[in-house]
Amino acid sequence: MATYPGIDYSGTGATCNRDATNGIRYGVISTGSLTECFWDSVENDYGEATCPKCGNPAEEGCIDDEPDYPDWTDHGSDYFCRDCHYSFNSENAFPEEALGWSIDDGEYKVIDCLDTDAMIILAPYYTYAQFCSPCVPGAGNLDTPMAEGVKCYCFGHSWFDGEQAPYPVFRVDTGEEVQS
Repeated sequence: MATYPGIDYSGTGATCNRDATNGIRYGVISTGSLTECFWDSVENDYGEATCPKCGNPAEEGCIDDEPDYPDWTDHGSDYFCRDCHYSFNSENAFPEEALGWSIDDGEYKVIDCLDTDAMIILAPYYTYAQFCSPCVPGAGNLDTPMAEGVKCYCFGHSWFDGEQAPYPVFRVDTGEEVQS
């Protein structure tokens, strides 16, 4: 366990990367530290539908619903672009690779962070950890737990192999430690 808390790069009095309602900071952890089942909870984000021809926002629907446009080019019936008079299917409206991912399951709110990390922005649990580097100012680095560190949201024990978190886990609502 770490003994140096690090530097709070968010600055004195800053409120970034923390819950405004209770002051608990966001927790950041490498996705490699979590059980593979973590990915079963993730919802990929492909962004908004766009026209593959011009890149403008696409509208959901079929050109058959647009009789005022007889010069439509029909390449599918899921989406259409008013600017190009072009229709297309959903596989052409979104990128092949996800733009990001998130978890919002009613218990946790987690977003992707720094390509390989997860940022926990709401959870029923917290722990104490070293401050994150300047990359996520004000947040806690869950890969470096610290008894006298910053209070931050964390995953519970079930998110780790062997159902044992690498840090002590406390309930937000009671402050009681949760055993694995």
